[in-house]
Amino acid sequence: MLFALLCTDKPGALQLRLDTRPDHLAYLNDLNAKGILKIAGPFLGDDGKPTGSLVIVKAETIDDAKAIAEADPYAKAGLFANVEIKAYNWVFNNPEA
Repeated sequence: MLFALLCTDKPGALQLRLDTRPDHLAYLNDLNAKGILKIAGPFLGDDGKPTGSLVIVKAETIDDAKAIAEADPYAKAGLFANVEIKAYNWVFNNPEA
């Protein structure tokens, strides 16, 4: 099953995001190598700077998806004000469909 992790950065946390980004990317690369990561990228504000993240992962349960979200270096660093996890059905342009 797929889950969308909708992550919203804390206000004024851009520098924390930038400082933590290499570890975050390494984490996503590992998830990708394991076939867990499907899509990932930042939400952008009006100024073009990141304000959060969208990460779509394959997991057995929502609890497994929550564990993936909590293990993200961004989450561990306290970057996010909010993380919402929703089951997701990839209908259009899914390369695995």
